[in-house]
Amino acid sequence: MPGEVLSQSEIDALLSAISTGEMDAEELKKEQTEKKVKVYDFKRALRFSKDQIRSLTRIHENFARLLTTFFSAQLRTYVQISVASADQIPYEEFIRSIPKMTILNVIEVPPLDGRILMEVNPNVAYAMMDRLMGGRGTSINKIENLTEIETKIMSATFERAFENLREAWSTIADIDPILSDFEVNPQFLQMVSPNETVVVISLNTTIGETSGMINICIPHVVLEPIIPKLSVHYWMQTDKKEREPEVIARLEQNIHKAEVPVICELGTSDIAIQDFLTLDIGDVIELNQRIDQALTIKVGNIPKFIGQPGKMIKKMAVQILDTVKGGDEDDE
Repeated sequence: MPGEVLSQSEIDALLSAISTGEMDAEELKKEQTEKKVKVYDFKRALRFSKDQIRSLTRIHENFARLLTTFFSAQLRTYVQISVASADQIPYEEFIRSIPKMTILNVIEVPPLDGRILMEVNPNVAYAMMDRLMGGRGTSINKIENLTEIETKIMSATFERAFENLREAWSTIADIDPILSDFEVNPQFLQMVSPNETVVVISLNTTIGETSGMINICIPHVVLEPIIPKLSVHYWMQTDKKEREPEVIARLEQNIHKAEVPVICELGTSDIAIQDFLTLDIGDVIELNQRIDQALTIKVGNIPKFIGQPGKMIKKMAVQILDTVKGGDEDDE
């Protein structure tokens, strides 16, 4: 595939095959000149651009940091959560990839349509519950035998964690996460059609000495209304707010008080380093400006006016004759 990066061992094997004659370099050149045809799987439709996937990754990196802080405070133990990957796949493929018995939190995110699925690996879920019950955070995978008390403890814990989802999404949508269902068997859960494209963000999770994955499944129907907000242009644009008249007047007043240097340049000269080192009192440096030529007047080291020297009330002065042509009018 174009853009595929070979490992060093693969490169060595390829060079060895060419040198021994197993592969012909000319045939490789012919293959490169032939038109490549990429097979498109209509069941695995790519409905999100790489740019949008990167934006979702940034949002959930923030979510992972918020979850780390939340669970660290709740469990009073070492917790580390970080984004491992973000990909778009069919919903059916996601369901097949998770354990047959696991913790499934179905979240409604009004005002957006659809629901989000948060799958928590049983090792992680039981480690959390063990810590909440006063244990060391030991994980015992017996998810099929969840009691009503265990179910209530887990669902309440994750429901409080969803407040962090609201904060992480605040940059693109003002959502109100609500736990609508708690399930342990993914086969009993059908949120969207099997071929519907979903974005799956996988979070590496470590609680004490136990580690596992938390997967967040977001269907396309949820993100569809806010897809334009997932582009780089939206993240980089800045809202221009109109300033109040009082603020504008105060800024103008402060600008009028600002002091800038005004320099009247009599002329310049270039001399050799040797001449500069031998300068002494009484020496004369010839400038490139005639006495009858107009002088350049600079404001803040920027040429603004043309003037002529003179005297005013027995003091040296300069009279402005004209403005310097060129440049922006706003700079004058």
